[in-house]
Amino acid sequence: MSKKLGILYGISVGTGDPELITVKGLRLLQKVSIVAFPAGINNKPGIAQQIIAPWLKVEQITLSLSFPYVQDEQELQQAWLKAAMEILPHLQQGQDVAFACEGDISFYSTFTYLAQTILDYDPQIKIETVPGICSPMAATSVLGIPLTKGSDRLVIVPALYHIEHLDQIFKNADVVVLLKVSSVYDQVWQILQQFQLLQRSWVVERATQRDQKIYNDLSDRPQLQLSYFSLLIVKVS
Repeated sequence: MSKKLGILYGISVGTGDPELITVKGLRLLQKVSIVAFPAGINNKPGIAQQIIAPWLKVEQITLSLSFPYVQDEQELQQAWLKAAMEILPHLQQGQDVAFACEGDISFYSTFTYLAQTILDYDPQIKIETVPGICSPMAATSVLGIPLTKGSDRLVIVPALYHIEHLDQIFKNADVVVLLKVSSVYDQVWQILQQFQLLQRSWVVERATQRDQKIYNDLSDRPQLQLSYFSLLIVKVS
């Protein structure tokens, strides 16, 4: 008789407002005995942890897992492996685990790599995911504008990795959303100026969170000190 394994639930919890979690996500979050989430920076609670804090029960076990904000592949793989080894024993003992992830679980999410690492070590583990609200949708909501209309061509890219492609992107899209823009904002601003798009651009920082910031019309903002959780929306046409 095979041993019963636990289920790993990847739960999208939205971008900041605790009420943006789905009914299904909340039900599963409160059903499991173990809840994991990405650790914050400098020993502060991470975004996912802050979002789910009002919904957790005192008897639930929490696992704060560290994932560095770096591009070094080896360092990232070590972090995914370490996190997987913290979760896997619980699953192998038949305990269900929920991993809470800010935004949507399938949208540039750490969970993708964590889940694959766990499956590499135990392919029998069952994984289920719950979709949620990701940052582009949250940002346009707080701006009070539609993300797309009619036949609009939408492009969403992490600017950090595609700065050299932005010329072509702006030539071939109607709406552009740039994620991971904080470290390359100065370069992006120069390209927006070149295409005369500064007045058709918005920066949203920490959408739907208490310390949310919105920057309209970037014409006089060639430099901005932005947090990692910032994005830039451009209405090209």
